[in-house]
Amino acid sequence: MRRIVLLGSQRLQPTLVQAVESVGVTGPIVAITAGWEEREDEIDELRDHLGRRVLNLRLHHRGEEVFEKDPELFRAVRDRRQTLREAHDLYRIRLDRAIQALRDLRTHGGPHALLDPAMLAALDDLRRLDDWHVARMAEIVREWDERWRPSERASLAPHLRAIEAISREAETLAVAGGNVAVLLNRLRLFGIDRTFSRHTVFAWSAGAMTLTERIVVYHDDPPFGRGNPEVLRPGLGFVGGVVALPHWHRRIRTDHVNRVRLWHHRFRPLRCAALDDGSWAVFGDGVLRAVSNGVRTFTEDGRVEDLVP
Repeated sequence: MRRIVLLGSQRLQPTLVQAVESVGVTGPIVAITAGWEEREDEIDELRDHLGRRVLNLRLHHRGEEVFEKDPELFRAVRDRRQTLREAHDLYRIRLDRAIQALRDLRTHGGPHALLDPAMLAALDDLRRLDDWHVARMAEIVREWDERWRPSERASLAPHLRAIEAISREAETLAVAGGNVAVLLNRLRLFGIDRTFSRHTVFAWSAGAMTLTERIVVYHDDPPFGRGNPEVLRPGLGFVGGVVALPHWHRRIRTDHVNRVRLWHHRFRPLRCAALDDGSWAVFGDGVLRAVSNGVRTFTEDGRVEDLVP
């Protein structure tokens, strides 16, 4: 059975080595640190923590090298990034209206016999908007892939061969966090979902988010802008049935029942997997099972409780 392990942030409370040992993997580990961008080679701390050989795929560096040698592909990637950004801006406008409608209904008052159906309908509208947006983002990426076929371009060929060779040296992949959009783009550009489809995978922070079906970004009190949780785009889909929420205790206010209930109802049937620092859970046989303390979920009645299968 293939195992995917999702972990909380490793910066303040590194527990990756305990998770690796608990799963029982041996040998070297292939690392992806592309989300760190220019800092992706700074893996000494990771190597020391694991106490074993770490093979860095250097996907960010490889991408920059590809773009330098293939300016046509670089321009295509830049144009796709702009298209995705504009599509997300349009979604954000509609999202503001949909969430404001829920807030207005909640404070409107009146008979439950009238208010409750209106609230449910507004929540359905919000879910449909999220579904439409994630499908639209997937369509943009799919059309781009069909047009440009990056895996067939000569500029990528030596890197794809090198990555394939490295994948045969180890049975385990570790995906670090960082910038989630940059990380996801590099994972897709180099076909990591295909090359590492049989490996045991450990992923934390943004890395954990990229492995799910649907990436949700969130901050209830951002330094600027509105604090609405936003569906970014589809992830790689290694882990099904959950929305990964690392750093949740620093970014989500759970002191109000209605806020927690909205998380549960908005993203169902996906379950919110809120990962505390140093926690981890194992995905296998289609189920995410908490192994350590600190993996939470949000309930229908607005509570935060331990995740159980």
